[in-house]
Amino acid sequence: MKSRLEKLKETCIGIAGCGGLGSNCAMALARAGVGRLVIADFDTVSRENLERQYFFLDQVGRKKVEALRENIGRSNPGVIVEIHDLRLGPDEIPAIFKDCRVIIEAVDHGDMKRMIIETVSECFPEKFIVAGSGLAGYGGNNALSTRRLGNLFICGDEVSEVSEARPLMAPRVAAVAALQANQVLEIVMDDLAPARADDAWEE
Repeated sequence: MKSRLEKLKETCIGIAGCGGLGSNCAMALARAGVGRLVIADFDTVSRENLERQYFFLDQVGRKKVEALRENIGRSNPGVIVEIHDLRLGPDEIPAIFKDCRVIIEAVDHGDMKRMIIETVSECFPEKFIVAGSGLAGYGGNNALSTRRLGNLFICGDEVSEVSEARPLMAPRVAAVAALQANQVLEIVMDDLAPARADDAWEE
């Protein structure tokens, strides 16, 4: 029988987005011992986002996927990192994430989040999705949680929206990214079963 760590090392995890959630989640999974990561993002590292994203000053201007692969390699060179420098759409998602057991949704905009979740659900009904929702501001530790809806897990408080009074800040972004990574570990290491079509989950 395989140990839990062996299961993790043999698993492929997809990450859609390499910003605050995606970069921190990827680093947590790499350090935990995941064997392969498939990461996708079209953006570049910017100075104004360094306070909450897992990049460094000398990486400003570089493609996020390339910089993140470099940082993962410095932390755990045993992780295979497959990168895709592009803007994800319904046509790209099935090909990029087909080998992934779990896909992490880690993008900023609501429309993009919805598209990723719907596309994965339609193309891969047996796969798990771990999404982030409600991570703006600071404090409110007890409001952060994980909720399961079928094969979708939602991490965050599900209500906090970005505003002038509640900007994105490193501690809360990293906390939700850690919840996402921790949920992936539970799925893989405890062999969580995908939901059946007739399973009911509390809304």
